[in-house]
Amino acid sequence: MTEVQFADEILDRLRERNPRFQGKAYVFVLSALHHVMEGLKEPRHISGTELAEGVRCLAIREFGPMARTVLEHWGIHSTDDMGEIVFALVDAGVLIKEDEDRPDDFRNLFDFEDAFERDYPWGDVD
Repeated sequence: MTEVQFADEILDRLRERNPRFQGKAYVFVLSALHHVMEGLKEPRHISGTELAEGVRCLAIREFGPMARTVLEHWGIHSTDDMGEIVFALVDAGVLIKEDEDRPDDFRNLFDFEDAFERDYPWGDVD
């Protein structure tokens, strides 16, 4: 089995368990995790708050003013949804968690309308 087949199989299982998220949502959250990790001086555990902010920053960088629309199209409507995706990835064995990590770590961290519209960083995007 190739890595691509393995990845497709995992995404299929994730979508089967929680069909409200598209496969791209899982891949994007993993990309945001990688993006956050790249910005660290040394590898360490990433908090829910840090990852949610990483998703926000990467979405704005990649999709600009359409960031909220793209995330919502994939099924991500709140930071709570980001937590559901992360813990689905943990359950699938793709990510590991610390004993103290909980889905509630992602609960109501920011409002999507504020984060992607009202507080959109016009002119500050890479």
